[in-house]
Amino acid sequence: MKNTITVCLLLLFFLGYSQNKKSISGRVTSNNQPIPGATVSLLKTTFVAQTDSLGHYFFSKIPNGNYTIQVMANGFQTKNKNINIKDPQEIVLHFELTITENQLDEVVVSGTLKPVKRLENPVPVEIISATFLKQNPTSNVLDALQNVNGLRPQNNCNVCNTGDIRINGLDGPYTMVTIDGMPIVSALGTVYGLSGIPNAMIDKIEVVKGAASTLYGSEAVGGLINIITKKPFAVPLFTADVFTTSWLETNVDLGYKANIGSKATALFGVNYFTYNNPIDNNKDNFTDVSLQNRASFFSKININRASKKEFSLVSRYLYEDRWGGEMQWNKSFRGGDQVYGESIYTSRYEFLGKYELPVTEKMFFQFSVIGHDQNSVYGNSTFLANQKIAFGQFIWDKNWNNHSVLFGTALRYQFYNDNTPATATANHSKIYSAFAQDEITQNEKTSTLIGLRYDYNDNHGSIFTPRFAFKFKPTPTDILRFNFGTGFRIINLFTEDHQALSGAREVVIQSNLKPETSYNLNLNYLKKFKLTNAGVLNLELASWYTYFTNRIFANYDINPNQIIYDNLNGNSTIFGLSANADWVSPFGLKANLGTSYYDAMTTQDGVSLRPLFTERYSISWGFSYDIPNWFLSFDFTGNLTGPMRLPLLSELDPRREISRPYSIQNIQITFKKIHNLELYTGIKNLLNWTPNRGNPFLIARANDPFDKNVQVDNSGAVIPTADNPFALTFDPTYAYGPNQGRRLFLGLRYHFD
Repeated sequence: MKNTITVCLLLLFFLGYSQNKKSISGRVTSNNQPIPGATVSLLKTTFVAQTDSLGHYFFSKIPNGNYTIQVMANGFQTKNKNINIKDPQEIVLHFELTITENQLDEVVVSGTLKPVKRLENPVPVEIISATFLKQNPTSNVLDALQNVNGLRPQNNCNVCNTGDIRINGLDGPYTMVTIDGMPIVSALGTVYGLSGIPNAMIDKIEVVKGAASTLYGSEAVGGLINIITKKPFAVPLFTADVFTTSWLETNVDLGYKANIGSKATALFGVNYFTYNNPIDNNKDNFTDVSLQNRASFFSKININRASKKEFSLVSRYLYEDRWGGEMQWNKSFRGGDQVYGESIYTSRYEFLGKYELPVTEKMFFQFSVIGHDQNSVYGNSTFLANQKIAFGQFIWDKNWNNHSVLFGTALRYQFYNDNTPATATANHSKIYSAFAQDEITQNEKTSTLIGLRYDYNDNHGSIFTPRFAFKFKPTPTDILRFNFGTGFRIINLFTEDHQALSGAREVVIQSNLKPETSYNLNLNYLKKFKLTNAGVLNLELASWYTYFTNRIFANYDINPNQIIYDNLNGNSTIFGLSANADWVSPFGLKANLGTSYYDAMTTQDGVSLRPLFTERYSISWGFSYDIPNWFLSFDFTGNLTGPMRLPLLSELDPRREISRPYSIQNIQITFKKIHNLELYTGIKNLLNWTPNRGNPFLIARANDPFDKNVQVDNSGAVIPTADNPFALTFDPTYAYGPNQGRRLFLGLRYHFD
């Protein structure tokens, strides 16, 4: 009897529970096509879901009450619905979303450090969505940007494959990288700042092309790449993205969301990449691509404050063991002169935070702490470097009448030491900064932005960085923007230039180097078209001009065995034109096409030359097409890079001084029928292009990497001999494109809420 009563009570309990805890399910579509990866949330609750590959979402065990359900997806207008849960049956609620103006209504922060709609921003900001990153899956953000107009990942070495990212034809060290707007300021930031962040953790990437030093200081001369990570409450409980290639590269991205009591929500991510399959397709006895094991751990914590003010903490740790060299190399040869290898051990940590002050005004404190330790050998040359950076910044965001004002003050401290002759003692430097900008809205069509930054560096003194922007919007579908700004950069030579590290050339510093200064003009025009029954088309045209004074000039031409560094006795300029078109159709086709032209020139002592590694032009594209009835999507991405000047070692060097144009193209097919699971496969580098095409060799003197059989005259010049008919020394820096040929890839993405 007691057991019967107990069972009845339990049944009554569960019946009551089920009547008070309901479920909601439905589908999110646009033009009857599913939208995967859309975020569905019950506002002011912890209920958050993400649509699967078929557009379905599901909530369970929801208490009775009134709610607002919100659906958000990149490229679509956000939609809200009010619901009242009191019926015991399951609620089925479908959403039909409308295509936005192709990301023009999205809010961006990178251009002005204030949240502004992209179309209303006086500073042009380009958005790279998480969907774009999936079109061509890569193991790091650096490679993922290869199909963005005006951006080009640069391979700086044929042995260790160190690289950086170029913006509008300018070298990687002129690019600043930030995470959630918080700077990971470091001369190594463009290399390691773009590696090891799990792609599943990235919400979008904002790119500012042109000088941004007024807000961001040193390094932001050529532009800014701001990686914006997802908010912990808006992601699934678990995500996984795993792929491998026919070269036996394997990349694993894992993400996990957790609630830390009622006070915080955390997002944890792990990225692991491994490649341990030496390949020598060009038959020079050197690995075509460096081998590596890389592990990165990422976390983001949002503190839930009663005031609803923002408080977030981001941390990341990266470890990398990477090597390239002769095929028979192993770690027993590290640092010796018997078998040549370049081996790099890197340990890097980043800790960043943003705290909104508990005051009535909108005031923030941001900080970042970076540590970078590098142990590298290049043959028998050793490079040991340690860098620590602490950065703190206060920002006051104030609006009144037609003025939108931003005030800020910052302090940056840097410790740097290495074992090169240029750093006889450890370097300690500080930069004290204050900046202000005011965006004045004259009327609905025009606004003006004026800014000024003052920096004081204990080595270089006072630096002023002004900024001016003007926006004219004659119609709701046209916008014209003019920007002028100056940039500056504090130099760390030996963290940036592989030629200086490898021991292949002697480093000569002519004088005390001064900080670089640049002046940048940018004119941008954007037009949006609403096509009848054909979706939305955006066309963007831009022109820019950058003039450098005090630019650090690395001269490779005076002596083939030396790199001579000095401030320019002259000037350096770059003029550019670009066009970009984005089209989102209502029938499943999305396309973007961009092209850029660069005219760069460096004048030193009255002699003008095109800078090394600056291409004449570039074209990039991406096409995506969904076939819902087949549960398939197709992606075709690629780029075409024009000719560039390359470094030769002597007049007899038989390699091309001007490269031929080359194209890297990729295709991908994604299958989306299985709930919460996507399977994808494709081909990278479809045309099987590598830099050795049209060249007799890439690495000079690969058969004698320690120059044991090189003969020189009394002045140090190399003498042609029967063994060395082209008068060369070992040099792996004739590198300008990816060394990997065609390869297949296969992967899967999975999540659950």
